[in-house]
Amino acid sequence: MDELLGEFLTETNEGLDQLDVELVRFEQDPNNAEMLNTIFRLVHTVKGTCGFLGLARLAKLAHAAETLMGQYRDGAPVTVEGVSVILKSIDRIKQILEGLERDGVEPQGSDADLIGKLQALALSEDAVFAPGEAGLEDDRLSVHAALDDLERAWRAAPGPEEHFELPELDGSGDANPRESHARAQTVRVSVDTLEHLMTTVSELVLTRNQLLDLVRRTGESEFKSPLQRLSTVTAELQEGIMKARMQPIANAWQKLPRLVRELSLELDKKIDLDMIGADTELDRQVLEMIKDPLTHMIRNSADHGIESPAERVRNGKSEVGRIKLSAYQQGGYIVIEVADDGRGLDAERIRAKAHETGLASLSELDRLNDSDTFKFIFRPGFSTANAVSSVSGRGVGMDVVRNNIELIGGTVELKSTSQAGTTFVIKIPLTLAIMAALIVEAAGHRFAIPQFSVVELVRTGNTSSHRVEVINDTAVLRLRDKLLPLLDLAQLLKLEDAGTTFDRIADKVLTALVIQTGARLFGVLVDFVFRTEEIVVKPMSSLVRHVSMFSGNTILGDGSVIMIIDPNALGSSAGALDVQAEAVKSFAASAQAATENKTALLLFRAGTPSLKAVPLSLITRLEGIPLSSIERCNGEDVVQYRGALMPLVYVETEAGKGGDDVQPVLVLTEGDFHVGLAVDEIVDIVEEQLTIELEAEAPGIIGAAIVKGKAVEMVDVSHYLGRGLGQRLAGKAEEALRAVRLLLIDDSQFFRSMLAPLLAARGYEVTLAGSAEEALALKDKGVVFDLIVSDLDMPGMDGIALAERLKADPTWGKTPLIALSSHSNPRLIERSRAAGFVNYVGKFDRQKLIHAIEDCCRQWGAAA
Repeated sequence: MDELLGEFLTETNEGLDQLDVELVRFEQDPNNAEMLNTIFRLVHTVKGTCGFLGLARLAKLAHAAETLMGQYRDGAPVTVEGVSVILKSIDRIKQILEGLERDGVEPQGSDADLIGKLQALALSEDAVFAPGEAGLEDDRLSVHAALDDLERAWRAAPGPEEHFELPELDGSGDANPRESHARAQTVRVSVDTLEHLMTTVSELVLTRNQLLDLVRRTGESEFKSPLQRLSTVTAELQEGIMKARMQPIANAWQKLPRLVRELSLELDKKIDLDMIGADTELDRQVLEMIKDPLTHMIRNSADHGIESPAERVRNGKSEVGRIKLSAYQQGGYIVIEVADDGRGLDAERIRAKAHETGLASLSELDRLNDSDTFKFIFRPGFSTANAVSSVSGRGVGMDVVRNNIELIGGTVELKSTSQAGTTFVIKIPLTLAIMAALIVEAAGHRFAIPQFSVVELVRTGNTSSHRVEVINDTAVLRLRDKLLPLLDLAQLLKLEDAGTTFDRIADKVLTALVIQTGARLFGVLVDFVFRTEEIVVKPMSSLVRHVSMFSGNTILGDGSVIMIIDPNALGSSAGALDVQAEAVKSFAASAQAATENKTALLLFRAGTPSLKAVPLSLITRLEGIPLSSIERCNGEDVVQYRGALMPLVYVETEAGKGGDDVQPVLVLTEGDFHVGLAVDEIVDIVEEQLTIELEAEAPGIIGAAIVKGKAVEMVDVSHYLGRGLGQRLAGKAEEALRAVRLLLIDDSQFFRSMLAPLLAARGYEVTLAGSAEEALALKDKGVVFDLIVSDLDMPGMDGIALAERLKADPTWGKTPLIALSSHSNPRLIERSRAAGFVNYVGKFDRQKLIHAIEDCCRQWGAAA
């Protein structure tokens, strides 16, 4: 009986969570018969199972709810009051189930209050039908009476004396083979079992790393082949267990529709919640930790963001506010966006509150742009609400949201435009149990730094172009005309024989890790960077748990135990440097203005001595692949990369096949697929205003540009993605029911040539225009498009003026517009919104652009 009761509790809780969602949807669409039948069936199942198990209290409450749902199924009008009482009944059932699970018996108590309301509502709904359908009601009662008589007669009749064997159906014995097959494909596994499997696999990964390190040190060639096979099987097993731990993010979103419904009633606002990407999966441990932050963000958007219906109408908006919750995978991260179309944040009001509470002086506030001003809402106790309500106003929440997300290695970014809305962008790792980390050394001690926080590595010293300078007694790193706060890991941890930063730089060249936590970018000095390694995160001993700089420890392949550095703790220390170095801020602001139109480029050599370049934003990662791990498969070079085979492509036939032990590889990504571009040498990362001087017809080269006074060949990334993925990209294009007609407007030939093949490979029908005038000429010819992507910074007529012209056209005015720009100025974003652009994307942010296009197609009904 205990096992049966446990199964009942599990399935009933799942059914009640589904009921929460379905009831809110049903209230908005009361004519959906299929949805109503689903709700009625769920309630009926709960009632029937409770009766079978002798749970009288639960059965009575479920029966009363079923009676009211029966009235709705018979055609009674659905009311807000009725749905609210049913939702309260579900909450009561959940409380009873908690007591049943805790004590093993149904808790004592009375539910007369809810049962009485449910019965009264059911009777009132019955009365609605009585006046106009008296004859029909009599017929209905007589039919029910006849059915009752028939059931009593059937029960009283003697049973058959003979025994019959029912034939089996398709060998399954189930009346519905499809449902039987679906059930056969799933099995319930306890969380403890999964955790044990994960621990075992983690130990296997450690053992594999030790064997790999042993072979690397001893050079035992006869073990390489079986060890490579072991490594492959371990990676597959690890991926399988990780996949078993993955859950759709919809599990964390289940309660949000009801939350929005209750907030709408409490705040007297009309709010719609759109959820996109609910099938995106992430680790159950991470899933549990983001539920509360998401809940608070939704409450924040409903209370602070969405205006009252009257205010929205005055501002020319629909009286129904919209909160959009979307999730998608980007590399090893999940990106979650919470966006509303409300009033946006008031920068001046936030500045006034910050000054009033003593968080910043007037002179400090004057130097802050709107983006920096918005960050005050993450300060503890900060609130701009005029009054405290049951929803918000106490200044508790957003700081907790950020802290909870940063605890799991995530970041929170905030974007807001006045009268257009606010968007929170959360970026979190897929899993916390096993992660990629850089193994570094400082003052003779090794440490692991999570790779998801490392932006790039640079050499620094007196002989390097990336110099360390001093401003107001604070060390800063000059990186491509920008100054970054600089931490010395050895000094920060107070290691022995660390020496001063400047003494160490004078003696030798060090490596600076450029790290990003949230919106903060800073450098960390280390002596050496050894390699990237998959590490298993182990909890810290209680003896060192008070040291906030560490988040855990791990065991390396040689058996050494090393500490894992917490990037957020480093960020806090860098924040202290920010306060000390006001000069850094002012210099950085002027440097940003000077470099706003520049593009970060990766310089490398491949095949020939001439320099080649590609925008850094198009490169997912820079990897050093051991030559021994490169294999041949189907006539092409491949390497095992993150549990899958990654094809390697070469600029020239012999490129990348030198005598070094490590092959430099630029990792390119398209969706879930990776391609490695093998190169001879990675030279530098620079920022330049990009202008193509000479166009090229050679495949894989867009043209030539001048970078740092040298002629450089600009590489066409889409060409090598196509070579590496080939059939996979072709298959994606075939998935589209109808190609979306997309117009791409940009004055840069380089950008058009780079982006058009990628969009075409995803199934879009792309038309190119080099200027706003060319786009207007297409309009005059009567050409029609489903979507327009336009650069804002163009000679002649810019993108904003073009958008204003297009919105006045009866046909093109209905076409959604997406803005592209190399600027991130909030005022420019606001101007683009006012001109009619529905989204704003940074130039060269290819993944975000593709996501914005897909989102736009879903929202506007295009067949993407």
